[in-house]
Amino acid sequence: MTATNSHRICILLAFFLCLAPSTFATDSPNVLMIVSDDQAWTDFGFMGHKVIRTPHLDRLAAEGAIFPNGYVPTSLCRASLATLLTGLYANQHRICCNDPPDGIDRKRMLPFLRDAPTVPRQLATRGYRTLQTGKFWEGHYSNGGFTHGMTTRGRHGGPGLKIGRETLDPIYQFIESSGDQPFFIWYAPMMPHEPHNPPERFLKKYRQENRPIKLARYYAMCEWFDETCGKLLYFLDRRGLRENTLVVFIVDNGWIQETGDQKTTRGWFAPKSKLSPYDGGLRTPVILRWPGRTQKRRYDDLVSSIDLAPTILTACGLQPSDRMRGLNLLPTAAGGPRLSRAAVYGECFVHTAKDIESPAVNLTHRWVREGDWKLIVPVDGSLELYNLLRDPEETLNLASRETARTDRLSEFLKAWGGN
Repeated sequence: MTATNSHRICILLAFFLCLAPSTFATDSPNVLMIVSDDQAWTDFGFMGHKVIRTPHLDRLAAEGAIFPNGYVPTSLCRASLATLLTGLYANQHRICCNDPPDGIDRKRMLPFLRDAPTVPRQLATRGYRTLQTGKFWEGHYSNGGFTHGMTTRGRHGGPGLKIGRETLDPIYQFIESSGDQPFFIWYAPMMPHEPHNPPERFLKKYRQENRPIKLARYYAMCEWFDETCGKLLYFLDRRGLRENTLVVFIVDNGWIQETGDQKTTRGWFAPKSKLSPYDGGLRTPVILRWPGRTQKRRYDDLVSSIDLAPTILTACGLQPSDRMRGLNLLPTAAGGPRLSRAAVYGECFVHTAKDIESPAVNLTHRWVREGDWKLIVPVDGSLELYNLLRDPEETLNLASRETARTDRLSEFLKAWGGN
């Protein structure tokens, strides 16, 4: 080999070695999944709230693709989180209730997620490091397929619940120790979830003479949560990771703060929010930010939390499983065609299971939204039909007036399946 040819080969080798990191980065983006806990879909600056300040999430929304018409199929945290991790409806992954029946060891529910093809478990096959922090009901973090985590025990998430409220250091340390290896981070702090005990620096912004203190505390919790998100996003920027990180934001279920002296539900939330089939419990904004891959705009498409697993897996070079009924949101988020779906669906269940093996036994409602119309079908009771554009608080039941539409949406639900 001549000296000239040897020199050319060295130059070409150096050129391709320089390309390799960017090629790897394109195929294997980092993923930061931010999951708010018990927050109404309206309670953000970018969603038009006139009091609550969420400047960091407002910025994320301005920099990414935002889907304001997002939904979770089930308005209860454990079931909703399991759907986010699996891309499956509750009737598929069978984690439909927070607690087992009295006398049944909750450990009997752990195999449902342990044996599922979760997002972290699948990402590990692509060489990802995956970190669990915050809310996680399924025992040890490894049951969810995470390679690293904070939760080893506990009902809500045990030791993992320190994240956000007390520290963000485990996430910082995980990112710094990842080197060039791609990572997936599950940031699901118990915020703004009760206890509503925000720092005084936030509470003083919202405390007013004519505002119930319970509401002021909730508002302050929303801003405190937003601040923690800002710190994480700033850390990514400082480490030069913004361009190659897909940031996903969603709320696990809604919350409308009860302000009276007596509870009207099992907690300090209003009847048409958490645990209900109404938008106050089911609806959530969804944000995707991946610089160069998502366009900075709002999309009116109906989306569901079942879409996030196939979106993340596809972005990371994996094929979603056939059991996943969600859609990859990235082509639309990049400015492409609208999603190929007519409606979104879901089911609500009791808080404490009657039968852990059969989701149908625990069912309370099924629901479907098409366009501006939403039909709620209770297990016991009358059908409810609402026009969400004219009646976003779902106060005027039009089922008896709009019989043809009610019948049509009922057929949609039958075709969808579920329980």
